[in-house]
Amino acid sequence: MGQKNGCIFRKGSSIVVPEAEKNVELGTLSSNQMDSLTAICDTILPSIDANSFYHQEAIDDPFTNFLQTSASMTGTPQHIAWMISNRLQHPKLNLCKIALWLLSTRIGTLILCGKASLSSQFPYLQSFSRISPNKREEIVLSWSTSCFKLLRILFSAIKILVLLVFFTQVNEKSQNPSWKALGYSGPDPDFKKQNQGPQDQEEEEELFGPLYQGIISLKQSQKKTFERLQKIGFSVSKPHNFNNTRRSTECPDFTIECDAVVVGSGSGGGVIAGILAKAGHKVLVLEKGSYLARTNLSLLEGPSMDQMYLGNGLLTSKDMDVMLLAGSTVGGGSTINWSASIQTPQHVLKEWSERYKLDLFQSEFYKGALKVVCEKMGVQSEIEDEGFQNMILRKGCQELGYQVETIPRNAQSDHYCGWCSMGCKDGKKKGTAETWLVDLVKSGNGAIFPECEALEVIHVKKNDNSGKSKAIGVAFAFQNGKGVREICMVKSKVTIVACGALSTPSLLKRSGLKNPNIGRNLHLHPVVIAWGYFPDTPSDSNVLWPEADKKSYEGGIMTAMSKVVANFEGSGYGAIIQTPGLHPGMFSALMPWVSGLDIKMRMCKYSRTAYILALARDKGSGEAFSPYSVTYKMDQIDEENLKLGLEKMLRILAAAGAEEIGTQHGKGRSLKVKDASLKEFERFVKEESSIEIGNHSVPICSAHQMGSCRMGVDPTTSVVNSKGEIWEVEGLFLGDSSVFPTAIGVNPMVTIQAISYCTAQSVLQLLKNQKLG
Repeated sequence: MGQKNGCIFRKGSSIVVPEAEKNVELGTLSSNQMDSLTAICDTILPSIDANSFYHQEAIDDPFTNFLQTSASMTGTPQHIAWMISNRLQHPKLNLCKIALWLLSTRIGTLILCGKASLSSQFPYLQSFSRISPNKREEIVLSWSTSCFKLLRILFSAIKILVLLVFFTQVNEKSQNPSWKALGYSGPDPDFKKQNQGPQDQEEEEELFGPLYQGIISLKQSQKKTFERLQKIGFSVSKPHNFNNTRRSTECPDFTIECDAVVVGSGSGGGVIAGILAKAGHKVLVLEKGSYLARTNLSLLEGPSMDQMYLGNGLLTSKDMDVMLLAGSTVGGGSTINWSASIQTPQHVLKEWSERYKLDLFQSEFYKGALKVVCEKMGVQSEIEDEGFQNMILRKGCQELGYQVETIPRNAQSDHYCGWCSMGCKDGKKKGTAETWLVDLVKSGNGAIFPECEALEVIHVKKNDNSGKSKAIGVAFAFQNGKGVREICMVKSKVTIVACGALSTPSLLKRSGLKNPNIGRNLHLHPVVIAWGYFPDTPSDSNVLWPEADKKSYEGGIMTAMSKVVANFEGSGYGAIIQTPGLHPGMFSALMPWVSGLDIKMRMCKYSRTAYILALARDKGSGEAFSPYSVTYKMDQIDEENLKLGLEKMLRILAAAGAEEIGTQHGKGRSLKVKDASLKEFERFVKEESSIEIGNHSVPICSAHQMGSCRMGVDPTTSVVNSKGEIWEVEGLFLGDSSVFPTAIGVNPMVTIQAISYCTAQSVLQLLKNQKLG
């Protein structure tokens, strides 16, 4: 997302809007489509007359400014047009463009909008931008509940894009015109960027982070790149031909030879890379995302999503009924996750061992791996000061007698930071970029290439009757310092793919692997959310209100958890209750939209609205043949578990003292708890927890994807064996959540690292055998 936008300035009661950005490239959108897009944006977020609130001349304050600011006043339509042309990748993107074109015509508007678009005056038919604002609002709202699926998808797309862009775009001072009205500080006010020009190694590590010596940007001169690689001990050569190989690339620009190449640097790839390098092997890590050292973090929601998340933070399933969040930066998900460090539940280990015949998961070896990775990350359960949302969850559970516990975190007890989804400003959160990748760099045996996209795994047929092939490396692409795309080959003794459950299947498919299980069995840990509003000052002045100075976006993101509907003692399939980290953009995208005024009033309560989530261990599954082609079908039992979670969450919020409660349901209903009778409260809870989940009525989110290349003992039902090695390619291992046999029902970071630790031992043994051979 762009860093500049038209800013709102005020002179008295009039709005002065600077000239719109001239450098915004609208790409494939015509001027007529832009008219439609602008009208839609201003329908979602219109300019509202503040005089209707004050009954006098509008007061010049943040709330008034926010009310009177429409989406088009901040350049939101231009930003969305740029994203459509340059950022968004979705199977239905062309349908969005077609819809904008139809809405620019009279007949097309009639088709999409129905009789509400008709005028009483000749020529009776109107294009969308010519319809009155009130009628446009009525039309857009009707799309959300339309019997036509494509209209529901259109509504979801425009709502998410408009709200996300409006509340995340910033000006040259890193400010947004709505934030003061929302009570939002923007970037962490305690984060101070340090001055450049360090004097010694200790200062360099403090300034750039501990990986600075191991990060090699291929945008620098080729000569400098070769010198650094050769210094580490890699062999580098100019065009080299692999005989007898399967590849889609032409002769590479250059070739690197090493012991192991690891594709991905997250909780799986980072662990394996660190272990192999520390054991003395030459290891090259390829990372599609960029490297953002501590001082290069923006701690701004929009830029962080754009730079550090897969799909620029805008991934959804093909039908747009599930929003997907996954890391794409050095350190992967461990760099932008919420610190929760929960070990693999015992009932999951039992199921994987007994049902799936994977003895690894009941072994002392795996128990030892869990202990090692937790010690490496400094996992602990102490909290010095709990944030607003977690205090609410804990308080509500205690009032109701629900079980509640403290979530172990890979951060220090004083880590009171709500910006962890944008990177860790001080390195106190111990993701792989602060642990295992540091081992790789300090060993002197490894290097990390950011902004490099793996094209395919290179493998050759073995000269035996096994039908297998052998991995000999990876082809990858990058842009050099002149913006020219180059192709490089890494020739290696072993290859590890750790791109995550959404991206690993597509790399394997591009590499010619035929196993039909690749991309299937995808689990998402579907999440639904309930919210409660806790004003700074409660309506009852006699109520003790210790959280009055706290904001929803501050403090440790996840520190409290309830298993009241988790069913850990039974089938193991239930839902845990936790809290999310939501800054204004994601908060607005998840809130229901019923009118422009309603969404603005909801957003003004942002900083004192507590969000609580229910996360299901899902039996349902889907397919991921690429990050942009994800399908998912929820099982009936998963929906029932989430509905039960919604019921418990609404009760928790009310018990904690919320003045108003609600869910994400598209109708936008809420209940003023203090004004409601017990009967009214029970009816509201029952109705809100009985509604259909998914199908665009209640948004589903997923921050955990797993199982798309699952582990097993039978190549007809799995992709890798218990050692993490691909059945059909020798020397090719997987090291990420895609190998999970099932969903696990808790935050997966520790499990990914423990499995990858075990896989790394298998890789070490293979390298040892190759050396002896």
